[in-house]
Amino acid sequence: MKRLYDFKNFKGDLTGGLVAGVIALPLALAFGVQSGMGAAAGLYGAIAVGIFAALFGGTETQASGPTGPMTVVSAALVAGAIQMNGSLDNAIGVILVTFLLGGLIQIIFGLLNIAGYVKYFPYPVVSGFMSGVGLIIIILQLFPLVGLSSPKSTVAVIQDLPRMFTEANLYALALGGLTVGVYYLFPKITKAIPSALVALLVASLAAYFLKWDVPVIGEIPSGLPALQIGTMWPIDADAYGIIVEYAFVLAVLGSIDSLLTSVIADNMTKTKHNSNRELIGQGIGNMLAAIIGGIPGAGATKGTVVNINAGGKTRLSGALHGLFLLAVLLGLGTLAAHIPLAVLAGLLIPVGFKIIDFKGLKHLKVVPRADAIVLIIVLLITTFGSLINAVGIGVALAALLFMKKSSDLAVKGLDVGPVSDFDGEKPWQDELEFYETYKDKVIIKHLYGPFFFGFTSYFKDGIKNLGSDIKALIIRMDRVPFIDQSGVYALEEAIFDLRAQNIEVILTGLQEQPFDQLTEIDIIPDLVPEEDIFEKVDRAFDYLKQQLE
Repeated sequence: MKRLYDFKNFKGDLTGGLVAGVIALPLALAFGVQSGMGAAAGLYGAIAVGIFAALFGGTETQASGPTGPMTVVSAALVAGAIQMNGSLDNAIGVILVTFLLGGLIQIIFGLLNIAGYVKYFPYPVVSGFMSGVGLIIIILQLFPLVGLSSPKSTVAVIQDLPRMFTEANLYALALGGLTVGVYYLFPKITKAIPSALVALLVASLAAYFLKWDVPVIGEIPSGLPALQIGTMWPIDADAYGIIVEYAFVLAVLGSIDSLLTSVIADNMTKTKHNSNRELIGQGIGNMLAAIIGGIPGAGATKGTVVNINAGGKTRLSGALHGLFLLAVLLGLGTLAAHIPLAVLAGLLIPVGFKIIDFKGLKHLKVVPRADAIVLIIVLLITTFGSLINAVGIGVALAALLFMKKSSDLAVKGLDVGPVSDFDGEKPWQDELEFYETYKDKVIIKHLYGPFFFGFTSYFKDGIKNLGSDIKALIIRMDRVPFIDQSGVYALEEAIFDLRAQNIEVILTGLQEQPFDQLTEIDIIPDLVPEEDIFEKVDRAFDYLKQQLE
């Protein structure tokens, strides 16, 4: 009978959980403040999501809690609910019911296997949205960085910028600058201690001993959080629309955020997460966070990576990370009240920059124009308009532009079809002789039609299944007339992983548009040297025969 827990993992789980908790602490406080519900709500959310998403989720080493994207959506909800109800006290029922419903929708996603469809989101939409979220975090922290209360939207911040220069608190700015400086410079000294925690302590102690007059977090309730079920009801019928709208967005975004982190965890631990169970676990965590008045969260990439690197092996590590935060709440809540808001702003601004997809932005000039247009539109709508409309418009635009491209190709008489299945793939006639001799050492894959966002997940999954004895992979692209940004990055990721396994990648039959894209992104020649590119497959066979023999 299999043991419920193997105690040989306990030391690594304990270390991983504690280190992840230390990293999560300052960010939980900062995200709580940014949400508009206060630092305590950030801690409550980190505790509930951290413990219960770990226990019930599908990724063994996931560390979950409030994240930048989830907090930005939560802050938009809080602002809208306050505008509708007049104050946070009057709006708290609407806010918490939305968080509760968002968690319930995530559980439904898991039960209905919706996780399988998340991978179809086009890269430009995800990139534009995440970059927009990063910009929102940065823009909304500009006023707290100089000791002023921030307007509730990015547009209002831009309009109110003159006030930031005329009324700035220079002491707050100095503390914020010190925080940012320590955050970036301390890792050059040592990475053994999280720079976010060091920055928080150094800047907060500086403010305390120098007696600088700057805005601080203020009182944080001590003791266990109280249940908030009584504050959720009754709900005015006028609020049903905003509740359903934001609950759905939180559920979708939290699912994408968590599953992306799960994939990173898989790559680091060489394991395979259960996507549907992960969504159920995240939903349970977010529902319980709402019940105790916390903000929702998702799988936190930084916390998960640190947890794994510190020795975390099982779901106990993620639960311990949440329990550590609970211990901090019970013992150090009064001390956290003295942390300056400018210090939290100094922690969040680097987080905002990390969320921005500089890789996608850097390649705007060289990726297909349709991808670039979608990315920019989604980024602008996310940053200065509606988060909800940004994703909807982005997906619709990506689908329409791809359909037009497919239609244009069909008119030209090209065969437009899906990427071929990897399992049971039959060799083409011109491959039979080579295949029979070298099938144990070389795999040949055929791609058909446009290589776009709808097919990239199948490609990446197929690449992962190559045998340990394989020395080379030939990718035949004779019938690929077009490759979009998602396809380019999927190919780049696959080739990078194969090179790490010492598997040589050969490309044959590249048409003009795919060749130009791979060259512009520097996949050619950085990942695939020109000697591994052949116009005809028989030339590739001759080359490999020499290499293998």
